[in-house]
Amino acid sequence: MQNFASPPQRDVALREVGLRDGLQIHPTFMPTQAKLAWIRAEAAAGMPEIEVTSYVPPKLIPQFADAEEVSRLALRVPGLTVAALIPNARGAQRGIELGVHKLNFVMSVSRTHNLKNVRREREDSVADFRAIRALCDALPPERRPVLGGGLSTALGCSYEGRIPAADVVRYAAQLAEAGADEIVVADTVGYSGPAQVREVFRLVMAEVAPLPVAAHFHDTRGLGIANALAALDCGVRAFDASLAGMGGCPFAPGATGNIVMDDLCFLMASMGLRTGVDLERLLAVRDIVRAALPDIDMYGGVARAGLPRLDTGVLR
Repeated sequence: MQNFASPPQRDVALREVGLRDGLQIHPTFMPTQAKLAWIRAEAAAGMPEIEVTSYVPPKLIPQFADAEEVSRLALRVPGLTVAALIPNARGAQRGIELGVHKLNFVMSVSRTHNLKNVRREREDSVADFRAIRALCDALPPERRPVLGGGLSTALGCSYEGRIPAADVVRYAAQLAEAGADEIVVADTVGYSGPAQVREVFRLVMAEVAPLPVAAHFHDTRGLGIANALAALDCGVRAFDASLAGMGGCPFAPGATGNIVMDDLCFLMASMGLRTGVDLERLLAVRDIVRAALPDIDMYGGVARAGLPRLDTGVLR
């Protein structure tokens, strides 16, 4: 077990998105106290940032009917960066009022998916992002949340197929110019493979440098971890993932869950990269989710096979 008396050293920054992306299409409501138990346990395992909810109307996604309570409770967890997904300025205002540390704005590079997911043209999403930036900048510096610019369906779309790399670069540049603190490139439907990942991430990173670029992969076609490795090779050092690979998008037919956080942590450890996450304690968090949602699908090679013996040198 790791000692968290002082902040751990990290070579790679991870963000747990299971409480948002992992739960958003699941029909059974996860009790608020169970969500809090998940957040506390994963933070205690060393997870530095958790996207705890999304500020959308409950009639659209009932799983987030307790978004404000979850946010307030999560903000009491020492040392945790509390993030939330926002689709528009109204969601940003809720997050600002609650005092969350980070707002993750999302738009789709695919025009069709953007119209279905946030019900607006892509240019209108960029304009909304500018308004959110102005909203944040009007706050005292100590109250300003970090503002991430997320590009959904950046590597493929269930409706439009492969997305031109030039489109991804264009909207990444527009969000960067509008004041994003971070760009997140997302393969929302698990469409891509490592070659495309390398092409797109290198182009985006060159365009928005020195702004940090994070990766968000889904494992729909089994290439999620391979894609994470490809992004790592490009210099990406921030990744989204979901405990047990839960998740999917309600407006992306056929999309399955995110890459498995447990397996991603194992991949990084096998390469000698420090995440600050205690893998044994992370695996134990799965029991909290299973107890609250016995009907949810949970995945993961490490959870299935177990950790290797320490004398293999895989875990350091």
